[in-house]
Amino acid sequence: MTDVNVSRLLQELQITNPERYELVQAVRQAIYSVVLDASERVMYDGFMFSGEAQFCGVFAYREHVSVEFGRGCYLDDSHCVLEGGGKLRRHINLFSAADITAKFLEQYVDAVYRNS
Repeated sequence: MTDVNVSRLLQELQITNPERYELVQAVRQAIYSVVLDASERVMYDGFMFSGEAQFCGVFAYREHVSVEFGRGCYLDDSHCVLEGGGKLRRHINLFSAADITAKFLEQYVDAVYRNS
């Protein structure tokens, strides 16, 4: 069952930024393809995904979608796609659906999920 707040945020995004809406939907689908039983809720104006623990967040901006990993500094970044220089957090910026594959999003989601 979808959280009503998730549905509301998706509706709002579809109206205000249809291109980002499509990309967010593709990212959500990619995450659910890796973590079939993930739960999702709205937090910080984005979509937070959890298994037993929270493992990533998806945030839509005007020009891109960012997938945030709260403890991303511990991920093996063999594809050199993680951005951010903070103490713990890393993210992947996506500008098109093709970036989901090109930036190995599913691999990173799987790695962060297994280590959460």
